[in-house]
Amino acid sequence: MKLKGSCHCGKVKFTVSSNNYYPYQLCYCSICRKTQGGGGYAINLSAEAGTLKITGKEFISTYRAQVKNPGKKTYKSTGERNFCKICSSGLWLYDPEWPELIHPFASVIDTPLPIAPEHTHLMLEFKAPWVELHKSKKDKIFKRYPKESITQWHERVLPDL
Repeated sequence: MKLKGSCHCGKVKFTVSSNNYYPYQLCYCSICRKTQGGGGYAINLSAEAGTLKITGKEFISTYRAQVKNPGKKTYKSTGERNFCKICSSGLWLYDPEWPELIHPFASVIDTPLPIAPEHTHLMLEFKAPWVELHKSKKDKIFKRYPKESITQWHERVLPDL
């Protein structure tokens, strides 16, 4: 599916191809929550990095977060969170450790997205205390990361896609 996205002010627009476009994965880590998640979490999609086309590149800046895990040394993430430097809309996450992938934030996708039949709630160890977990019977919850990848979720939940 071809996804079209844009920032709030319209200076940055992009398209990208995705086979994994169901907005099912809710991340509650402090980085996603504070940079992208007004509801206490962010929803990341998965797409093919090589298909990304951007207009307004001059308005994009990146942020590499400090990762703070309890009991471990803080380090700088390899992940590059791209955002509009005019309106601050978070656009996508790119990590050179997985150069074939890009993770657009569902909140900036203008293409209508389908409703996920179930959700994965991850990084709950870092969930803010004020955030209510709205979980259905089918939903999966994880203290940190699930073993199931975004592609594997799509193959399991939507085998005919």
